Amino acid sequence: MPGTLTLDALKKLVASGEIDTVLVAAPDMQGRLMGKRFHAAFFVNGGYEETHCCDYLLAVDMEMTTVPGYKTSSWEKGYGDYVMKPDLATLRALPWLPGTALCLADLLDHHTHEEVSVSPRAILKRQVARARAMGFEPMMATELEFYIFENSYEGLRDGGLSALKPISAYNEDYHIFQTTKEEGLMRAVRNGLYGAGIPVENTKGEADAGQHEVNYKYSDALDTADNHVIVKQAVKEIAHAAGKSVTFMAKYDHRKAGSSSHVHQSLWTKDGKPVFADKADAHGMSATMKHFLAGQLAHATEITAFLAPYVNSYKRFCIGLFAPTKAVWSADNRTAGFRICGLHSKAIRVECRIPGSDVNPYLACAALLAAGLAGIEGKLELEPEMKGDMYSAQGIREIPHNLRDASAALLGSTMLRQAFGDDVVEHYHHAAEWEILETDRVVTDFELQRLLERV
Repeated sequence: MPGTLTLDALKKLVASGEIDTVLVAAPDMQGRLMGKRFHAAFFVNGGYEETHCCDYLLAVDMEMTTVPGYKTSSWEKGYGDYVMKPDLATLRALPWLPGTALCLADLLDHHTHEEVSVSPRAILKRQVARARAMGFEPMMATELEFYIFENSYEGLRDGGLSALKPISAYNEDYHIFQTTKEEGLMRAVRNGLYGAGIPVENTKGEADAGQHEVNYKYSDALDTADNHVIVKQAVKEIAHAAGKSVTFMAKYDHRKAGSSSHVHQSLWTKDGKPVFADKADAHGMSATMKHFLAGQLAHATEITAFLAPYVNSYKRFCIGLFAPTKAVWSADNRTAGFRICGLHSKAIRVECRIPGSDVNPYLACAALLAAGLAGIEGKLELEPEMKGDMYSAQGIREIPHNLRDASAALLGSTMLRQAFGDDVVEHYHHAAEWEILETDRVVTDFELQRLLERV
């Protein structure tokens, strides 16, 4: 793919004046890119070795509040430094930002230079290494949905949230004419991503007015998560440049369809052969795939906090809008939380439909992988397939109804403690509890409208 750079190639572009800025960024707990803009000459002359950042970047919320109670960093510990170690394999030009390249970074302990255990990228890398030690290469893809608004971010920030105007007037799912009207923006997104070395496949209208989806190539788990965060960044920046805004909230309006980030998953052998396929099986599923899926179902409740990390995430799980409410499996059935795609083919895979587009892809992919590998290690038996309308089915495993329940399940998960470590589980449980506390504390517009006069 064009856009992926070696250090030597970057040096030539810097010498010619084509690149003058290098972004060095690490994904934070929320999946945002945090880092610095380097003058390119400094970066290629040694800056690529490492830089530093405050360790509070893995201990803040969406508002960058210094959240009390984290063990990794605090006022008591003085909020010291992490090392940001650029991963040169991720180096690429960003066509939508003139003269700019990007390099993702890992976060290392300042003293030991070991990867920080609670860093999202490190959490996923450890599960990938675990899979490889078992002889597997985990392959994944995330589908990102989002809404586009005519409003600019600046206009919304200045009090215009009540006047959100979706870019289209009606449901545009697969709609070519409506998406032609929006092609100026979406063409820039596709071409920008392609130029940045993201193997983008397509964009399409989604299931409500102003909603879009972008798809990029199935790849190894870490590459998929890296691509995911770059795609989100690109969509926001390209929309901003066009005077528009986008949201990746799981549910921005209770009257609208939510935005998902379905995760497709399979395991391959190290020489590139699919492990999940078995032509002799009724569904084309191998024994390994059945164990993998059984693990994800057995631990579905425990991993939900990594798939739905905010209070708002759970408002997406409602009947009749293609977001699941039941954590069960079914063949090519979009009402189930776990859908089997590509039946009777080498492309057979598990699609987890639980995550929304607000998800941190590193944490979601790591949690799903950990649960699946636990199923293989324990040779868990796959429960019977559920058929029909899962929305109306009674007495079957439900997705937790709220973050409070999911957070409690996360804290009590023996599987995740064994896979991630106690420190990781307790760190992200603390993050979930803070989200709950903040939401409980704030008076909402809904409460004002409902109670101001009538109570």
